[in-house]
Amino acid sequence: KTSFIKYMLGRDFPGIRIGPEPTTDRFTAIMHGNTDKVTPGAALCSQHDRPFRGLSPFGNNFLSRLEGVECDSPILRNITLVDTPGILSGQKQNVGRNYDYDAVMKWFAERADLIIIMFDAHKLDISDELKRVIEMMKPHSDKVRVLLNKADAVSTQHLMRVYGALMWNLGKVMMTPEVCRVYMGSFWGAPLQNTEQASLLEQEKFDLFTDISQLPQNAVMRRINELVKRARGVKVHAYIIHYLRKQLPYTWGKREKQRRLIDRLDREFLMCARRYELPRGDFPPLEPFRQALLEIKDLSEFPKLDKKMVREMDKVFSVDIPELLERARHGQ
Repeated sequence: KTSFIKYMLGRDFPGIRIGPEPTTDRFTAIMHGNTDKVTPGAALCSQHDRPFRGLSPFGNNFLSRLEGVECDSPILRNITLVDTPGILSGQKQNVGRNYDYDAVMKWFAERADLIIIMFDAHKLDISDELKRVIEMMKPHSDKVRVLLNKADAVSTQHLMRVYGALMWNLGKVMMTPEVCRVYMGSFWGAPLQNTEQASLLEQEKFDLFTDISQLPQNAVMRRINELVKRARGVKVHAYIIHYLRKQLPYTWGKREKQRRLIDRLDREFLMCARRYELPRGDFPPLEPFRQALLEIKDLSEFPKLDKKMVREMDKVFSVDIPELLERARHGQ
């Protein structure tokens, strides 16, 4: 990953470490600056003009593994790159992480405009940790791209087999008939070892860089898309709590009834969707929602659903969002 970032920047950046095994042991945000500068994680999260303040709750153990880097490169004038720690395999993934790695990756995935998962042509194995990360990216599958790096290190025949094996492995992990776009290339600053794929790799590089270059132009549309997704999620969440609250008795037996509702939450989701005509695709993940409900002593303490606010939210979908889209198309 670090080699790829260096290739895009056209230069080294402060604190760069490159090696055959995962050598990046920290999250590095690479931003534009007139002079080379490194900012520690705690200081980076305190800056009001940077989008990293939401990382503070992950604590000092994580902040010691976060840093911001400023350097002068044309590509950084429009985008910010984040280099993540290398994915560990075997016993390594169970030791050395003294912070919630999965939660941090989820935080970045929710806010990124493009997520690139990199594989080397010689190392296609998907470890347990990488599998968890890829599964975590499922809600953001439209933003995920896969890059098969150092593709020139193998022959054309072998490259076809490697590409097929990678698609097979990704299909098993993502559990979808269609996987995300997979690019092939060689981004490590060395001449091509097998020139027979030169035209193919050049076209793949052009397609990938075109994808990246379009990020600033499409940023407004993506923000509106995220707003719509969050608003739909809020509406469904409100109706779920409203539905569960209505199932509770007015007097005694609330705790037992609430426990039964949580135990059969999958069925309650289905009943709620039918009653209020809600899309099942907008419902939250079952198990995390169940765990959150277990921490609530009495669902009846939630306020009643305000139907006026629901109508206001429906107005957002029918009037405000179309207006935003129209203004975005005209560059306002």
